[in-house]
Amino acid sequence: MALPFLPGNSFNPNLGKSKFHKSQLFDYRNDISTMVGEHKSGIGGAPLPGQKLKPRHSAFPSGEGSDKPAWLAFDRQVLSFDAYFQEAVNEKREEQFRVRKCKVYFYLEDDSIQVNEPQVKNSGIPQGTLIRRHRIPLPPPNEDEYYTVEHFNVGKEIELYGRTFKLTNCNQFTANFLRKLGVQVNLPENTPSDPYSNYRQQLDDSMQPLRPYERYDTLKQFLDNDGKVLRFYCYWDDSDAMFGDSREMVMHYFLADDTIEIREKITPNSGRDAAPKFLNRARLPKNAPTPLNQPGEKTDRTVLNVFGPTGHGGRYILDSLKTGAVHLDFYHDGDLTIGSVVNVWGRKIVICDCDEFTREYYRSKYGISEFGPLQYKAPAPGRPGRVVPPYNGFGSEEDSLCSCAGLIPKPPRRDFIKFMEKDRHGLESNVLRFMARMDTTKPIDADRRFIISYFLSDDTLLVFEPPVRNSGVIGGKFLERGRVKKPGQELYKSDPSAYYLAQDLFVGAKVQFNNHIFVLIDADEYAFMYMEKHSPEFPVAHVHNILGKLKAQALKNTDDIKQFFLRNDPNGVGQIPYEVFRNLLTQVCGNKLVEHEIMTLGRYFSERQDEKVNISVLLGVAQEQLRKHNFENFTRLKQLMMHHDTSRTGNILAAISPIKLAWLFELCVCICQYSSKKGMPRPLNVTTKACLIFGERKAYNGTSQ
Repeated sequence: MALPFLPGNSFNPNLGKSKFHKSQLFDYRNDISTMVGEHKSGIGGAPLPGQKLKPRHSAFPSGEGSDKPAWLAFDRQVLSFDAYFQEAVNEKREEQFRVRKCKVYFYLEDDSIQVNEPQVKNSGIPQGTLIRRHRIPLPPPNEDEYYTVEHFNVGKEIELYGRTFKLTNCNQFTANFLRKLGVQVNLPENTPSDPYSNYRQQLDDSMQPLRPYERYDTLKQFLDNDGKVLRFYCYWDDSDAMFGDSREMVMHYFLADDTIEIREKITPNSGRDAAPKFLNRARLPKNAPTPLNQPGEKTDRTVLNVFGPTGHGGRYILDSLKTGAVHLDFYHDGDLTIGSVVNVWGRKIVICDCDEFTREYYRSKYGISEFGPLQYKAPAPGRPGRVVPPYNGFGSEEDSLCSCAGLIPKPPRRDFIKFMEKDRHGLESNVLRFMARMDTTKPIDADRRFIISYFLSDDTLLVFEPPVRNSGVIGGKFLERGRVKKPGQELYKSDPSAYYLAQDLFVGAKVQFNNHIFVLIDADEYAFMYMEKHSPEFPVAHVHNILGKLKAQALKNTDDIKQFFLRNDPNGVGQIPYEVFRNLLTQVCGNKLVEHEIMTLGRYFSERQDEKVNISVLLGVAQEQLRKHNFENFTRLKQLMMHHDTSRTGNILAAISPIKLAWLFELCVCICQYSSKKGMPRPLNVTTKACLIFGERKAYNGTSQ
C-alpha cells in the first residue's frame, strides 16, 4: 500500500545529490541549433517530475557473467521472422491485390532492421532487399522512437515506412531468445495464398501436355559417384588384320552415369598417329553394332490405348510393361572383371588388369578378393648392360671411367657430403688408428711396429713407422696416403676394383698393402670408441652380436666354465684379470671370436680405475733427464718450486694435483729450452713418460689398464 502524497509522507528528493546546476537544453549540431537536453531537463540533469523517458535501445536483463556491451555480447546474433504484406493492384482485371512473402531480420547488436523478399520466378517485380539494414522509427505520433526487441513477436503487425508487415513465424533461435526474455511466443500462422500466383499456376498446369511422363532420377547416382572412375588395362588383338598387331588400351568407367571411355597407349616410334580417344565417352551397348531403328521405334516411353480423336480430349495410358519397346542392354560395373571380353562396337577387347582404386571398389561392393593380372604378352627383353672398356693402367680407375662417359673427359667427382660429415670437427678427428706388425718370419721385420691410419672422410689409408734408435731401420712414412686395393684382383678389367673399407680393419685382422702383410695388434682409444658408437656398421664392436655367438658356444661347455671361475676366483669377488678372461674366451670359442671382439667384451664388462702415481718413478725420471743434459739452472728451478708451493710446506710432490702436474710440464719445457740452447736434441721422451705416469691410458695387450 503506497503512502498518500501529502506533506510529511514523502522523502526529500535532494538527499544524496551533489549536482544542482541547471541543465543545458540547446546547442549546435552541424551548425544547426537543436535541443540536446530533452532527457535531462531538470536540475542537476534529472528528469522533470512526471516526465516519461523514451527508450533509445532495447533493454536486456543483465543475467550472470561479465557485463559486456551489446555490440560485443550480441555480435552476429539476428532474430529472423517470416512475414508478408499485402499490396493493392489497381487497373488490372486478373488481380486486385498481391500477397508478397518476405524475411524480417532484427539485429540485436544495434537494433537495426532489414527486410528481404525472396526471388520468385517470372514475377516481374524487382525483388531482393526491400529495406536496407538500419534503425527504423516507429510510426507517428511516436516517430522520435525506434523499434526495439519488445515490438517483435509471432502474430504481431509492424508498420515500416507505411507498409504493414504481418509476422507469421520465426526460427528456433529467435523463439528461444524471446522465451529467455520472458516473452510468450505465439503459435505460427499460415501465410495466405496469392490469388494471382494461383492463377498463374493453374495456367501453367493447363499448358502441360496430358501425355504420360516417366521420370528417371539420376541425380542421386551423380552426387554419390561424381569424380569416381574405374580404370582397367586391356588390349585389342588385331593381328588377324593386314599389318595388324596387339594394341594396348586403357578403359575408364565413370560411375556417375555408367559411361565408358577408351584411350589407346601409343608407344614411341610405333608408326601410329596419337589419336585423342579410341572411344568417346558414352554408354556402351553389349550387342553392338545393331541395325538402325525406324523413326518412332525407339522412344523414352511407350503409350497404349488411345481414347478419342487426337487433339480433341484424347487420353493416353502409360505402358508399364513396355510392350513392344526396344531394349538395349548396356555394360555396367558388374560386367567388367579381369579376363572378361568387352564388345566395343565389334572389337573384342580383353581386360587384363586394374588400378588400386578399382580393386578396392570391387572388394567392398562385390566381395572379390582375387585380382591376378592377365599376362597377354611376353616380358620385354632386358636392356643390355653398358659395356665398359677395361682399365688401361693410366691414372686411377675412376678417372679412366670418366673418360668413357662423354666426349669431353671430366675429373671424377668426390663424395662431398661424406667429406663434410667425416672431416675433422674440433676434437672429432674421424681417423681410426691401429698398431700393426709384419706377418713375417724375419727377425728384423717381425720386431717392427707400424701405425695404420684410416681416414673416414675419403676412405684412404696411411702407414707410418715410428723411428726406433739403433734399430737399423729408417722410420717415417711407409705408405703414402691413398686408397688401397684388396689383394687377389685382376688389374686390367672392366669392373671397378674393391678397396679396403673401415669394416675391414679391426684388431686381429690381416691386411695386405702392396705385397706386405700386416697383422693389426692394437688400436687407439678413439678407434675403439668410434666403432662401439657406430656398432651397426662394425660387427666386431657390436656387443649383442658377440654375446649371441658366445651364448651358443657357452651352452656346450657350461660345467667347464663354472670350474674355470672357481679356480680363478676362489674368494667369489666377481672379478678376474683381463688375461684370464681372454684365455677363457679363447678356450671356449676357439677361432669363433677374433681379438677385437674379445677386447670389446673386456671393455664392456671391465671396471676401470685410475692408476696411482708412483712418486719414486717420477723423481727418478726427472733426475735422470737432468743428469743427462747437464742441467745447471737450479735458480730458475727453485723459483718455480717456491712459486707453486703456496702453503710453504716444502714438499710439493706430497699429493698429485693439477697444479703439480702443470709444474711438471713447465719443468719439462724448461729442460727442453735449456737443451736446445746447448745444441742438443730435445728430450721428447721426458714429456711422454710424464704423461704416462700422470694418468694417461696406455695400451697393454689391446686393453686399457
